[in-house]
Amino acid sequence: MSDKDGWNRMQPVLAQGAVQHQMSLNETCHPPLPAVLRAVSETAAEAHRTLDALGMGLSRTIAEHLGVPAGDVAVGPGSGALLQLLFSAHTGPDTHTVHAWPSWEAYPMMAANAASGTVRVPLRDETHDLEAMAAAVTDATRLVIVCNPNNPTGTAVGEAALRRFLDLLPSHVTVLLDEAYIDFADADAASVAHGVELYREDERVCVVRTFSKSYGLLSLRVGYLVGHERALAPLRGALMFHRVGAAAQAAAVAALAESAAIRRQCEETARERERLYGVLTEQGWQVTPSQANFLWLPMETGVERLTQFCADHGVVVCGKPGEGVRVTIAEPAANDAFALLAAKLRDADGLTGGAARGGEETP
Repeated sequence: MSDKDGWNRMQPVLAQGAVQHQMSLNETCHPPLPAVLRAVSETAAEAHRTLDALGMGLSRTIAEHLGVPAGDVAVGPGSGALLQLLFSAHTGPDTHTVHAWPSWEAYPMMAANAASGTVRVPLRDETHDLEAMAAAVTDATRLVIVCNPNNPTGTAVGEAALRRFLDLLPSHVTVLLDEAYIDFADADAASVAHGVELYREDERVCVVRTFSKSYGLLSLRVGYLVGHERALAPLRGALMFHRVGAAAQAAAVAALAESAAIRRQCEETARERERLYGVLTEQGWQVTPSQANFLWLPMETGVERLTQFCADHGVVVCGKPGEGVRVTIAEPAANDAFALLAAKLRDADGLTGGAARGGEETP
């Protein structure tokens, strides 16, 4: 089928707004599983009770799932809330956090909320430049963040590389591995580290994960942090004011019990990711190989044009001017719609993308 034929076929679908699930928040297109919905419904019927206000049962369930002590697990209303608590507890005036750039844009905002700063280290070949990040660490550094797989590029670093990185870091820093998208990584990929294994060996390492992405509980807000006492102790006084609601706790427990089904959904998303990657690269776009549930098109120019063109046709992607466009993997129809829009714009404007370079430091 030619691009022209595909465009003609998709025009009625686009006009009906049937592909608007190609969203910019990296949510999964898979709805909660039936067991999860039942758990939410049953728990909501007891909303007038206190129940497990501190989420101790959820912490124990996560600990059993990971094979770690329950005391090393802290739960909160999404991984973002736990990250903010880490910034507030471990940083402050005259300190900073080192992280890659581009990476999750919330990191600098969280640092500002804690009256601290960030040092942004440019990516190299669209992935973390760990040597440069280590060199950026000073006596004022309190946190070092590795987003793995990285948002927005989807690139990942492996266990061997992270071990070498840890060897370069001083003892006073806390190393946070943000693994919001780890479940979408290839299960047998040696190039993708799993931070819990590093946490077991190094007290500086803590890992944050979320139920918002692979488990499909985005609007229920559940996340967890795995770390040793040096990382968690400064948070404990504030955790009781950042609780996970009972229905969200029940959903997370039920979702963990369905991990095999969740894994199959993640594998389906990964297959769609690779399919769309192949279509876009065949069209001539520069696309970064990804281990997450999104693809990254590095672009120094044309970001606004591509983003607006897609939005005008009911497909929402995340454009970062001067850096690139992030495309969340959604239903096949939505992925096909984006591919056809990309092909049409490529033919009209000659856009193909190009690697963005450069970084910024904020003391």
